[in-house]
Formats: sequence, structure tokens, C-alpha cells
Amino acid sequence: MITASINAHPRTTPGRPVWARRQRIPLLPFFPQRRLHMSNQSTIEHRLNDLIEIARDGKSFYEEAATKVKDAELSALFVRIAGVKGRIVSSLSSSVAATGGKPAEHGTMVGSMQQFYGKVRAAFGDTNYGYVAELEESEDRLLGAFKDVLKDNDLPPAVRQEVTQWLPEVQECHSVMRARKHAMKAA
Repeated sequence: MITASINAHPRTTPGRPVWARRQRIPLLPFFPQRRLHMSNQSTIEHRLNDLIEIARDGKSFYEEAATKVKDAELSALFVRIAGVKGRIVSSLSSSVAATGGKPAEHGTMVGSMQQFYGKVRAAFGDTNYGYVAELEESEDRLLGAFKDVLKDNDLPPAVRQEVTQWLPEVQECHSVMRARKHAMKAA
């Protein structure tokens, strides 16, 4: 078990959270140092599961927003984009399972917080704009995650192809929501 020394000065143990540096606390699996020791297979599984979780967050948020907005056209757009997110989740989950991994089954805490903030923002202002603005942030997050995964030079060709095939749809969803947000803001 990897632990921090009780007497180690916080600045002499780089990369560990301050609270873990001051005490003798085991290094938990979500700390970056632990990921350095993961096998390539588990790193790939982790990266794909990140994409699955973020896409699942988006799907859930779009489905909820579709029921809350007053504009039928906007609601239809949200349903369509939720469908794209659902297909991404399904496809990437199949890829993780095909490599012997366990696909992520839930979204992220960040996604839940963003969804909650979107609800609050919509409740106290323009409902349509509030949801569009927060959903555009969700698209930023997913697009950034896809680009980060594709920067990995150790990504196997089949996984790279799987992620690359979804990138145009992710970019299109992002562009649509960004344009919608700017149009609503200008109006």
C-alpha cells in the first residue's frame, strides 16, 4: 500500500492532495499517481468510461430539458441530441465490454451538478435560454473529453477509430447548441 509519510512536508510530496500529505492515508485509486501504474488496457477502459459517463450526463440532461422547455422546436432538438448521446453511450459501452472491461453505468457528479444548476437557472430566468446555455456547457465538456482521448498516442487503432467515428456528431451537436445559445442571447 502506498502511503504518505506523517513527517513529510506537504511541498516535498508533489502530486498528492494536501490533506493526504499530512497524514498517513492510503493512496486511493482516483489519484493521478495511481493511474500511472494502471495497465494500458485499464487506462483505455477508464478513458472510454469517462466518455460514456459524460455522454450519459448529456443524454439525461437533454431528456429532462426537452420536457421543461416551452418551445416545441427546441424540445424536438433536445430529443434528437439526447438520441445521439444514447447511441454514443451504447456504442462505447459495447467497445468497453468487447475488450473485457465493465462499461460505466452512471453519469458523473459534475454532470449532476450541472443539471441541477441548469434547473435552478431556468427556474429564475428564461427557461429556454437557461437550458440551452447549460446544455452548451455540457457539449463543451463532451467535446473536450473526446479531443483529450484522441490525443493519447497509445490508443489502439480500433478504439481510436471508434472514438473518431463519433467526433463529427459530437462537434455538430456542440456547434448547434453554441449557435442556438448565441442566437438566443442576441435576441
